Amino acid sequence: MRLVPGTPDAVLSALTAVLDGTGTPFAPVPADPAAAERVRQAVAPDEPLESDDCAVILATSGSSGEPKGVMLSADALVASATATHDRLGGPGQWLLPMQPYFVGGLQVLTRSVIAGYAPVVLGESFSAAAEAMTGERRYTAMVPTQLARYLDRELEALRSFDAIVIGGASMSAELKARVRAEGVTAIPAYGMTETGSGCVYAGEPLNGTSVDFDDGRILIKGPTLFSGYRLRPELTAEVFRDGWFRTQDRGRLVDGRLQVVGRLDDVVISGGVNVTLTAVQARLLEHPGVADAVVLGVPDAEWGSRVVAFVVGQPGRDQLRDFVSEVLPRTWAPQQVVELTELPMLASGKVDRQRLAEGVR
Repeated sequence: MRLVPGTPDAVLSALTAVLDGTGTPFAPVPADPAAAERVRQAVAPDEPLESDDCAVILATSGSSGEPKGVMLSADALVASATATHDRLGGPGQWLLPMQPYFVGGLQVLTRSVIAGYAPVVLGESFSAAAEAMTGERRYTAMVPTQLARYLDRELEALRSFDAIVIGGASMSAELKARVRAEGVTAIPAYGMTETGSGCVYAGEPLNGTSVDFDDGRILIKGPTLFSGYRLRPELTAEVFRDGWFRTQDRGRLVDGRLQVVGRLDDVVISGGVNVTLTAVQARLLEHPGVADAVVLGVPDAEWGSRVVAFVVGQPGRDQLRDFVSEVLPRTWAPQQVVELTELPMLASGKVDRQRLAEGVR
């Protein structure tokens, strides 16, 4: 197993080779030294591969804990790319606006190889990159934060795509409404590195993927699943049961579509009361003075877990507590409010929850 630079050209070259059978398994490494070291620790490049069923090893983003090395086979990558094209209406050309050392970016390149089109890599201008595309069908993938920013200044370019796959985080109701109003075809996708990127589009599983539940926990089965965690057989055995991958997410079916409710660790006990953090966060996002928000449970000697709201905006703690209490129990209102100019983000486009939590402990 070899390390390759996490640049689009280097990853595309290595990926093309493993997909056609001429290359060896690889792990893409970001340029940032600290991030590169986390990848090396997760993928253990000097240790023999424990599975022949591995083409790429990706390090999870570690947004809420230690990064893990996720082994993906060539068959899983191809199955994901093929099912995506089937759902979107056929192969096309892809624009890459994200880093290819995360699964969302890697799969943009995989889809490009399968479709036979050279991917267009985002430069300084999104519009210029969109104009450079020559495929009959045009696709891209991004996180909600990118979509929201491009809606403000790149609307016509967004409208030119046949489909924009949105992953990495859930889309807010406000963002979904705005996308519909502006005539942009944005499709929310649910998935993760372990599922070979998005495996459920707009609540409906891709071809070959099945969804089930175990006491609210989302279970996934299908050909896009990873082969296991690098040198973590005990963890691999813990998350796989009878071919089903046991995610850390809670969900349910609503009108036959998957609705992700939150993570299993989104419920904390604060002062003896069970608090659903995602419900508090959703309520805060409804406040006109809050542009963005994340709610975490932070260890506290008095409360057990202290509910802390990190908000982009300046409504004030008391106002936000009252606003939350209008629709949720008063005991769910955040004990602490941290005002920020923006939420810290990982390169994957996810909020750096670990950094936020460490800043208030």
